[in-house]
Amino acid sequence: MAKTLTRRLFLRGLGGAVVAAPFLSSIAGRTAKAGPPGAEAPKRLIVLFTHYGCLTNRWFPEKAHGPLTAADYEATTLKHLAPFASKLLVPRGIRAMNEWSFERTHGQDEDPHSQVMGSYFTCHPVTLQSPRFDAKPTGRSLDHICADQVNPGGAAPLVMHIGGVRSDGKSNFSYSAPEEVFPGIGSPTAIFNNLTNLFDRGSMSPDTYKVARGKSVIDVVRDDLATLQRFDMSRSDRRKLSDWMDLLHETSGTVTAQCSEATATALGVTSQSVQASQDGITRDLSRSTNVMMDLAVLSALCDQNRVIFMKFPGTTVFTWDGIQHTIESHGLSHRVGSANMGGTCVPGVLEMIHEIDDWYAKKFAYLVGRLDSLEEGDVKLLDNTATVWFQECSDGNSHNLNNLPILQAGSCGGYFKVGQAVNVEDGKTDLSRGNSEGACGPGQTELTFSEVDSTGTPPDVATQPINKYFCGLMNAIGVKAGPDGFPAVGGTHEVTHFGKYDDTTLFADESNPAAIKDPGEFKALRANS
Repeated sequence: MAKTLTRRLFLRGLGGAVVAAPFLSSIAGRTAKAGPPGAEAPKRLIVLFTHYGCLTNRWFPEKAHGPLTAADYEATTLKHLAPFASKLLVPRGIRAMNEWSFERTHGQDEDPHSQVMGSYFTCHPVTLQSPRFDAKPTGRSLDHICADQVNPGGAAPLVMHIGGVRSDGKSNFSYSAPEEVFPGIGSPTAIFNNLTNLFDRGSMSPDTYKVARGKSVIDVVRDDLATLQRFDMSRSDRRKLSDWMDLLHETSGTVTAQCSEATATALGVTSQSVQASQDGITRDLSRSTNVMMDLAVLSALCDQNRVIFMKFPGTTVFTWDGIQHTIESHGLSHRVGSANMGGTCVPGVLEMIHEIDDWYAKKFAYLVGRLDSLEEGDVKLLDNTATVWFQECSDGNSHNLNNLPILQAGSCGGYFKVGQAVNVEDGKTDLSRGNSEGACGPGQTELTFSEVDSTGTPPDVATQPINKYFCGLMNAIGVKAGPDGFPAVGGTHEVTHFGKYDDTTLFADESNPAAIKDPGEFKALRANS
């Protein structure tokens, strides 16, 4: 008997296909995936985004290139991720595009935050706006470009705003079209309601529902096939039935049974918990963050969305989980309690920033842990994703975009290296971790304007374009490009180009012709490199 699905075997089994057709088409309609466990699992991109950078010298592991163990994380802000060290990737040496400066040295001079937000996932310059802090990019963002190709039916990405949607330009990072803000969802209830619709049987037949909940097709029809085998039939018909059973074995894997109300309940996601998280979400992130992350995990598990972007709000006063700040996070990132560049240092400001960094690291660890707790075939849900923590800038005082803090969890089906840091700039182990504690450190009470830039990493260090990392993420999840290398629906080529520019200095004059100087992805991040 043939053990591969040949055209001859398929044609011989067509008679039996009529029996299964009523529920096979239904399964396809719900985008369930058949095949050997794990083999057909979708690949996903899950992003967590935070504002104002971090204390980079505390955040990065000391080793910039090579294997990292749990011990390497223990001495850093990322210590909460230490249990997942074997599944983590720290891409080092990367610069985001369009850094703000008065002199337009590395980008435009619209606004230190809205222009960076607009360009971050588009790699396009922003348009001139009034007011200046409402700058918008001239290109679409990564989430929408990916969703066009990898989401079932090309559905829009799931963009989740933890703490509720804010409409100001400094909070926007998702653009469905040039200059067109995609608002996303800030309500846990809205996401929960969409998910619970998947848990109902609806108009499916009982057999269809069994398959959707985890039974293989062969399990569902086993009794019927056994009954047929007891009939007195011709040798030809018996051979056809045998061929059909072999066909079912070859093509019918088990569809995940975890997309269910039981899984949601086990994760603590119930109508009661969702409603509780909804109350006061703009004032207390501890009430909604875990629930929003669990909803993201369920959305991935149920294959409702393969491109999920989550964002924490900016300008937030942290007053939960043991943190009792009275100054909002943006002012703290400037070290002086306001958006001023220079002034009187807030007493104890570095420890206050570290408390925020530490809280974010705990939340990313929570998300990673949830993804790693759910099986998907013979691996974990985390293993089939690229789950990435991006930050708006490196150091929030200098607003620099080089030496960007990025942490990835999950190999995305074995595409990326894990268990190590990879310095994509020069492969050296001693890449700078920055000088974030050079402003308002012990004994310093005043921060001068001239000292602001010195807290970031020198501008000629860790400067490889983020565009290349985005190309790798797209290739990992199955996005294709046209002959020119740019992502294109219906394309057949590897993605090698993204954005308008990959040289941040070109953003200084938005009339510069489009130019991707260094196409391709960072091959050093690939598992097979």
